Amino acid sequence: MFRTLAKAVAAVAVVCTVAGAGLVLNEEFGKDDGKHTAADAGPSFTGTKKIRVDGHSVNVSCSGDSDADRPLVLLMAGGGEGLDNMASLQKVLSRTNRVCSYDRLGEGRSDKPEAGTPQHVNDAAVLLTGVLDQLAGDRPVVLAGHSLGGNIAARYTPDHTDRVKGLVLLDATIPHLTRDMKATVPADATGASAQVRDGAIAANEGQNPEQFVIADGPVHPAGDIPVEILRHESQYSIVPEHETALEKMWADGQQEWLELSTDSKVTMAEGTGHYIHTDSPDVAVKTVQDVTARAAKAE
Repeated sequence: MFRTLAKAVAAVAVVCTVAGAGLVLNEEFGKDDGKHTAADAGPSFTGTKKIRVDGHSVNVSCSGDSDADRPLVLLMAGGGEGLDNMASLQKVLSRTNRVCSYDRLGEGRSDKPEAGTPQHVNDAAVLLTGVLDQLAGDRPVVLAGHSLGGNIAARYTPDHTDRVKGLVLLDATIPHLTRDMKATVPADATGASAQVRDGAIAANEGQNPEQFVIADGPVHPAGDIPVEILRHESQYSIVPEHETALEKMWADGQQEWLELSTDSKVTMAEGTGHYIHTDSPDVAVKTVQDVTARAAKAE
């Protein structure tokens, strides 16, 4: 997570770079060995390469050789982070699944968005569709997203149920974060509370590495696909005067994601902060595996 107080807690909402910095890609996933070209990034591609999507260079990593009829698992990192942050999760999951991850524009080794041009959810959807077209082909997909990556996955899925057959949200940014943050921490707050409030709102307005505007909005249904929502146990102790209210805000927001599917569930991952996949990797792995198995069975 970010090292300053404001960024540290705003990271819970949107961007979170430093907490996962100790996670680096195993050479199998992170090293560009020069043996493949962008055209090789398809069903059997293994390694980390650049592909062209909608005129942009996008960094992707794929591993695992599961049956082509089984879903592809696509990992989506939080804001302010690249695919490196998901490397450990990818390594374990790829023992039994085909798993890929990618850097959104402004993150990792992908192109940066044009300066002064905000990105919105539709832009993220175009990029994600292009990535899946090349990496998944006709294979069904399970999206597993952390923080902002989870929010994007949740917004994307209802319009793409022909392709997305399962969803895992790892402490996803909540659906109405700006509204709820303003209601939870008063505008006249001072000190750490003010930093948390103002930092989160600014990040939601596009002051983040992706220039991504995280707009509040209702949750749209995605039918009956399996959706597992993991939320953290404790994250806001750094602002004790509003800790209880902020934790309730976050927990209530996670409940809103239940509207994604008639087959959805929220689970608190005990002993975790915002980085559930690093604080409790076994829980994250099991959850993704369970959803993938259910999605495969539904096919």
